[in-house]
Amino acid sequence: MRRVEHVMGFPVSLRVDDEGIGDEVADVLFAWLREVDARFSPFRPDSEVCRYDRGELQLRDLSSDLTEVLDLCEQYRVATGGAFDVRLPGRPLDPCAVVKGWSVQRAAELLTAAGARRFILNAGGDVVVAGGPWRVGVRHPEHADQLCTVLELTDGAVATSARYERGDHIVDGRTGTPATGLLSISVVAASLTEADATATAAFAMGPEGGDWAAARPGCEVFAVDAERCVRRTQGFPVALAEA
Repeated sequence: MRRVEHVMGFPVSLRVDDEGIGDEVADVLFAWLREVDARFSPFRPDSEVCRYDRGELQLRDLSSDLTEVLDLCEQYRVATGGAFDVRLPGRPLDPCAVVKGWSVQRAAELLTAAGARRFILNAGGDVVVAGGPWRVGVRHPEHADQLCTVLELTDGAVATSARYERGDHIVDGRTGTPATGLLSISVVAASLTEADATATAAFAMGPEGGDWAAARPGCEVFAVDAERCVRRTQGFPVALAEA
């Protein structure tokens, strides 16, 4: 079963190789992602995030999902010394850097609960896989038609933060200015929640972000800094060249 839909501002593609997993499972998965977009988008005035940011909802009024997301955001803010911050001065509350990976990981868990054992779920280049091996390419940070590495994953996730899609959109919360010390950083972890938030947080930290991400338990890193130097942790699962 294969499906591609545009959700949360990017294409989401799903491939499930198990027999008996049909369109009804994909319907549930994409409905969940659309629900997340409606509830957590900082661009929808009626979303839970916007209503909370305007003071129409108090902390005690929030859903357990949003409370969980905001708790994760705070954990990464503290861990990065404020470089990762979803509450930048003069800007609305924007937890998207955590919401994306968290919601897509939840979607993958819906697949597993439905009996899927071999699948790949790609959300705008951030990927969750099960039952591999799967080969996943990481786009070159400066050349859209090239890859800078290919990895092989059996079960787990990989996320990349870079400047090539949206320019200098990631801000270092310590300075209030765009983070420019890295061109891209890819993080492999057991869950996309961890991989995506860690990649974004590391990018916000600048040159020190690669070492910070690499020191986090269960994370493997492939980073390209502004001087085009590559740093790859020993356990990063680079795919062997095909014969």
